Amino acid sequence: MEEYIDIVTRTGDPTGKSAPKSEIHSQGHYHNTAHIWFYTANGKILLQQRAASKIICPLLWDVSVAGHIDAGETLSSGAVREVKEEIGLTVQEDELQKIGVFECFQSYPNGIKDNEFHHTFICELKVELSALTPQYDEVEDLKLVSIEDFKQLLKNSRSNNHFVATNAKYYKAVLQAITNTLHSK
Repeated sequence: MEEYIDIVTRTGDPTGKSAPKSEIHSQGHYHNTAHIWFYTANGKILLQQRAASKIICPLLWDVSVAGHIDAGETLSSGAVREVKEEIGLTVQEDELQKIGVFECFQSYPNGIKDNEFHHTFICELKVELSALTPQYDEVEDLKLVSIEDFKQLLKNSRSNNHFVATNAKYYKAVLQAITNTLHSK
């Protein structure tokens, strides 16, 4: 059964309407997603390699966990659900630290019009990488990288085919939020 997603306005306000995910992307309706970036106490960031079967940016490395907010779902409950689905980890809403909302309005050659508001959270990863269970159809692989490695990968993202190069500004904002959080501990 296809998931239904709430439609929001160009400014992110609820419209009271929802639609199937396929319509959301074919019509370019504005909608919400949750992005959760995990970091470790010793300064590593969890990256997810998008599954080879993904329509958009297959096999590129990206946010630890991301997904659409279902119709009627709150942002934080959607974030918790996505973490459980994509990497098999149970987190509580109060463990998520919201760092902002990032607009991502893009169209792709395959006809997808993706007008998303990324409600972005960071969360400390308190388990070993081996304790995570990647969702087969979403996640190809997981890895932890140091902040320095993250910076180098990002610096060369236009040529190394690692990150989604158009998201560089977003990645930098996330990196800054994680760095600030680690320094405040």
